[in-house]
Amino acid sequence: MKREMPKPAVKPANPSFSSGPCPKRPGWSLSALEGALVGRSHRSKEGRARLQAAIDQTRSVLGVPADYRIAIVPASDTGAVEMALWNLLGPRPVDVLAWENFGQEWVSDITESLRLPNARVLSAPYGELPDLALVDFSHDVVFVWNGTTSGARVPNGDWIPADREGLTICDATSAVFAMEIPWDKLDVVTFSWQKVLGGEGAHGMLILGPRAAERLTTHEPAHPLPKIFRLAKDRKIDEALFAAATINTPSMLCVEDYLDALRWSAQLGGLSALCARSQRNLAVLTEWVARTPWVAFLVADEAIRSSTSICLKLTAPWFLALDAKARSQAVDRLVALLAEEAVAYDIAAYRSAPPGLRIWGGATVDATDLEALLPWLEWAYAQIAPPATPL
Repeated sequence: MKREMPKPAVKPANPSFSSGPCPKRPGWSLSALEGALVGRSHRSKEGRARLQAAIDQTRSVLGVPADYRIAIVPASDTGAVEMALWNLLGPRPVDVLAWENFGQEWVSDITESLRLPNARVLSAPYGELPDLALVDFSHDVVFVWNGTTSGARVPNGDWIPADREGLTICDATSAVFAMEIPWDKLDVVTFSWQKVLGGEGAHGMLILGPRAAERLTTHEPAHPLPKIFRLAKDRKIDEALFAAATINTPSMLCVEDYLDALRWSAQLGGLSALCARSQRNLAVLTEWVARTPWVAFLVADEAIRSSTSICLKLTAPWFLALDAKARSQAVDRLVALLAEEAVAYDIAAYRSAPPGLRIWGGATVDATDLEALLPWLEWAYAQIAPPATPL
């Protein structure tokens, strides 16, 4: 029997809280794409100009140093990371950090596909980080900045030495545009348009610092590289790729959408304003979790807690007494109730993470929408909790 609890009166103006593709910017509509260069070649003068504008405005909003190269690449953030791994790794041993499934994907890629002999894995369970003090920076180091499926992020770049010998290769897809990135500590940074700025999928960004560029000119991979991965030929960097000549055909509709998001970012006040919006969203959920007895953050340590992929776990005794299957079913029911009421879409935890909720708190989410969501979360929980359970 369902517990009798009135439905809240106010719904979020935007019920999209997905962790990818993420919510569009406030006020977005299809009219933002009216100027898209559809039906034209991306290699035309106008097409190249649009692609170059995307690179230039990315550099401007993020504060990417002038000597870092930026390219638009295929296959989203995954493609960008793969390009870095397959082109750059090999000359040194590799430390791979993994504390959620995307980091584990790079472990598999390095140990099973590339089969690099001197790979060391530093891992931690969901909600925690490996011991960063154990990282050997005479090795190349591969890690995610923000664990999209666990909600755990590295606290800063202080653990990375300036005089490192190896390269640092950072998958920063759910961090860029919401967290400060210390460019001098990172030799490779990747991300996709579909995360913090709410762009469309399938396009990735690959940013190479001078040390990574030097590796391309001194190291030739022993394994063959398909065309879609090639960053250099005969140890010469394909500079055209970093001057808006994409390897394959990009969607000019998606390019226009990304340019719209970048313009919004600049008008908002740039990176600091984007970060502040994300921090406000985390603050809304932090205050609610503190006063709500049946929920907690998956990441206990607030110093490493994400402000974008905010992961929550249910902690009520009745829930913890369930077996794994029943827990998943309970969360599925809670999430389905919210979707049926059109107040929150796509907020279940990632399929390989512990059963719970994952609510996107990136810069395109308005804090007022999160505030409106909270009473609905309480209502949905009341529907799945046993009738005698205190709320």
